Amino acid sequence: MGLMQLFRFGKATFSHGVHPPEYKEPTNSTNIRRLPFAPEMILPLSQHFGKPSLPIVHEGQEVVRGEPIADADGFMSVPLHSPATGVIKKIGLMPTARGPRAEAIQLELYSGASQHILYDAPQNIGDMSPTEIIRAVQNTGMVGLGGASFPTHVKMTLPEGQKVDTLLVNGCECEPYLTTDHRVMLEHSMNLFAGIRIAMKAVGAERAIIGIEDNKPDAIARLRNACSGDDAMSVGVMKTKYPQGAEKMMIKALLNREVPSGGFPSAVGVGVYNVATLAQLGALLPQSQGLIERVVTITGPGIERPGNYMVALGTPLRFVLEQLGFRGHAGQLIMGGPMMGVSVASLDVPVTKGVSGILVLTEEAKSSQIPKKTWPCIKCANCVRACPIHLNPAELGMLASKRQYETMERNFHLNDCFECGCCSYVCPSAIPLVQYFRIAKAINRENREEAA
Repeated sequence: MGLMQLFRFGKATFSHGVHPPEYKEPTNSTNIRRLPFAPEMILPLSQHFGKPSLPIVHEGQEVVRGEPIADADGFMSVPLHSPATGVIKKIGLMPTARGPRAEAIQLELYSGASQHILYDAPQNIGDMSPTEIIRAVQNTGMVGLGGASFPTHVKMTLPEGQKVDTLLVNGCECEPYLTTDHRVMLEHSMNLFAGIRIAMKAVGAERAIIGIEDNKPDAIARLRNACSGDDAMSVGVMKTKYPQGAEKMMIKALLNREVPSGGFPSAVGVGVYNVATLAQLGALLPQSQGLIERVVTITGPGIERPGNYMVALGTPLRFVLEQLGFRGHAGQLIMGGPMMGVSVASLDVPVTKGVSGILVLTEEAKSSQIPKKTWPCIKCANCVRACPIHLNPAELGMLASKRQYETMERNFHLNDCFECGCCSYVCPSAIPLVQYFRIAKAINRENREEAA
């Protein structure tokens, strides 16, 4: 089935999934505003999938905004850049969102500094080869800004023998509450198109399709108008449903291609990138600048001034919330959205590259959305009907309760689960299925590492 056929018979979508309330009204019409700089910032060396960055600064060293402060440790790693002008106060273990402390750089800002970016080196992307572009992308420290934090240059490096003919640009933003990508498409569209062209050249794609859910008509109109004269770019309208923005779901909905179990999008000739990632690339790469800030949706019933804010990486949550009117405690905060986000362990943890949203719940909202008790599985099969990958979450959950983690992976495709949370959302027994699956994956990884 061709692309036009898919659109002719209705908006593109996939089978299964769920329709949670959107809760986007408080922020989807608010322009991006800059959050003030915090007096001190915490910069974890591991803000991405892969090996942590290696510090190249020392305590007491002065740095300027945009200057590299940590190098990539090999191919599966990215460098880190200073988000502000100041002095390195400390390098050591500091709190993280998931609980355990990790190696980080603490930066104390110069209060009188203008905080202009003082570190760049303009380059002509048109004269660069795909290999040179991919190397330059790594130098920016860019990772997936949709939340996965996978190094972008690694995604652009295709496995031997594989080719990409289509670039899918993920503008779905199906997670409730979050409107970061929506505002980026409206306000940073020129940077987005520049980033799309960079990615197309890097992977050799002949065309690009920007996938947007139909609950963003203003973004659809804006981008369709902007790319109307470019035969290589188009906008694909998708049905509003969760998790429409997942890679495999987008590929199935827009191109009717199925990524094989355990495979990557490049196996079916596709590359998938988030709109915020490409918009940042379009702005940073021509200037050889590093990733030092990002747009974050800060919202929820526990925040007085919700909105979309440009936040310097390393800004402590405590400072963010003080600026926007928060009254509560750490247990009411989620980094990301309610479906795939993680509850923070401390208000002293920083905003990192993968943080697309900060959701602030009140006690009333928290108690109404998070059940306090779980019940035995009633074999209703709601989770089976909801799973977008067509797994059997109920069976996986029973195996997890018996600690049959290897069986889950070997016989029931555990690793195909991308932890969207649909199964937990629809479970009438309030069984935390997706949490079970995360634990199972972690234990299997640890066992493999010990065996190796």
